Amino acid sequence: MSTRHEPQAPVLVEARGAVAYVSLNRPHALNALNVPLEDALISALEDLATRAEIRVIVLRGAGRAFSAGADL
Repeated sequence: MSTRHEPQAPVLVEARGAVAYVSLNRPHALNALNVPLEDALISALEDLATRAEIRVIVLRGAGRAFSAGADL
């Protein structure tokens, strides 16, 4: 029997009142942008844009770096 581990979400979203915290979640790669992360980030931001109660979006990186740039 094999166990399949789902990869962690590349973007985490947490809303607290009028503030949404969007975290790039690839700390093992210093949050370098790749296609799955970019797609998840765009989707999260589009969703937050439709929520009238959200007034501020804080973009942050998980781990020790915000982002190392693009994952080439």
